[in-house]
Amino acid sequence: MKFRSVLLGAGAVLQPGFGAAYAAEKPTVPAETAKAPAADEGPAIPVEDAQPKKRSIPLNGKTLAYTVTPGNLIIRDDLGNPIASMFYTAYTVDRPAGALQRPVTFLFNGGPGSASMFLHMGSFGPLKLDMSKVEAARPGPNMLRPNPETMLDKTDLVFLDAITTGFSRPVGKAKPQDFWGVDQDIDAFARGIERYLSVNQRWQSPKFILGESYGTMRAGGLVYTLQERGIQMNGVLVISTVFSYSPAMDPGTDQIYVSYLPSYALVAAYHNKLAEQPADLAALADRAREFANGPYLVALQKGNDLSDADRRSMAEQLSTFTGLSPQFLLNNDLRVDPTRFRKELLRSERRTIGRLDARFKAIDVDAGGDKPEYDAASAAISGAFIAAINDYLFRDLGYKTDLAYRPSSGSMIKDSWDFTHRLPTGGRINVAATTMPDLSAAIRRNPHLKVIDLNGYYDLATPFGGAEYDLKRIMLDDTQKDRISYRYYPSGHMVYIDPASARQMKTDMDAFYDNALSN
Repeated sequence: MKFRSVLLGAGAVLQPGFGAAYAAEKPTVPAETAKAPAADEGPAIPVEDAQPKKRSIPLNGKTLAYTVTPGNLIIRDDLGNPIASMFYTAYTVDRPAGALQRPVTFLFNGGPGSASMFLHMGSFGPLKLDMSKVEAARPGPNMLRPNPETMLDKTDLVFLDAITTGFSRPVGKAKPQDFWGVDQDIDAFARGIERYLSVNQRWQSPKFILGESYGTMRAGGLVYTLQERGIQMNGVLVISTVFSYSPAMDPGTDQIYVSYLPSYALVAAYHNKLAEQPADLAALADRAREFANGPYLVALQKGNDLSDADRRSMAEQLSTFTGLSPQFLLNNDLRVDPTRFRKELLRSERRTIGRLDARFKAIDVDAGGDKPEYDAASAAISGAFIAAINDYLFRDLGYKTDLAYRPSSGSMIKDSWDFTHRLPTGGRINVAATTMPDLSAAIRRNPHLKVIDLNGYYDLATPFGGAEYDLKRIMLDDTQKDRISYRYYPSGHMVYIDPASARQMKTDMDAFYDNALSN
């Protein structure tokens, strides 16, 4: 069914999937840090271990000194039994004795089942991988450099890896599948954050969470769960946002095509496929939104009642926004999913475009197919990120572990993720989860909570129109709507790899932190 591939290609690959299946690695920990298990206890239970290092970078004409600490947190169930070891890398700036004002931000990627490698190596830490060219990175070396857009001057940063990714593993009697689900994953992150606050005496610090991709869906549920456990957040930052899987998993709705249309227009403009090239991307996005949510939505809702003349007229109008031929649009019943769009837009040039970032191009062996053979963006940058995180942790920081760093949980998680979700009202979503009700409840109950939504125009994995559809239906009172703000950038899913976008994002995030901390 083509609807399942529209966003739920998203199902396990909102972030790229890498590596071997979970069973490929023997679940052990270093003998010197482990408690030997009984015969029926499962994997050995490591002790909590932090391995801090002092570092500094030049920043704005000064030197920013900081401590980087890779380590693990043992999280326990309600009975106190250890269930997982969660890996983190923390960046902290020394505070005067007794000072509590410095914020701490918890960051994570998504997947589901992806480590926080892309955010860690490419976004807001003190060091950054240079992926600024819209082309495949060379096999190596691709070295980290001081990051002029680091957020460490504004907030301490703690990058967390989901259980079964990075160096995070189940322990004791827990199984990998115990963490593979919307609610199970949220619970693990909530316990990990609570443990970090306790171990590092940060309960009184201002607190933020930042999620990317599926991590935004996690963030929506996590901020509410933390709040219910007495941990109030000052702010939530979401990048490349998807809060709901319902449109992707429901073949009875056309909303998915409406949400994607503005992204198609921006991507077509980038590749010079529109009859009239726009001078202003934001203005084009506005026109595409108006058309998508107006005439296009009405036409799709008419279904078989749409006349032949109106169908042809709509195909002509769609063509001006998508760069696709009217006949192709008619052949697809005016409904083109992102996979077909990626194959069709540059077909005459025998090229396909990327899913995570549509600026990237690829060459398929079969130019006549109906879908790309692979994601040009993921193939172009993933190898460099995997090499960077391993080199940084093992060589630069000298982190000691017998485990292999897992960029993702592998292919096993794809059909194993539990998308059911218990809502704040007590009801349960059993097919396709959404955490919008959670975020809405958190905003209503915490009048100081602020949210910022950050999106790339050229992202065909989580289109900005989908983020807007979710967030603008969050059912807030008129006095609460201004607690959510939106920003857009000429980049893809990993917005921060584009230098100009990264600079503007830094400015926008600085302002967001200042605003969230001012009340």
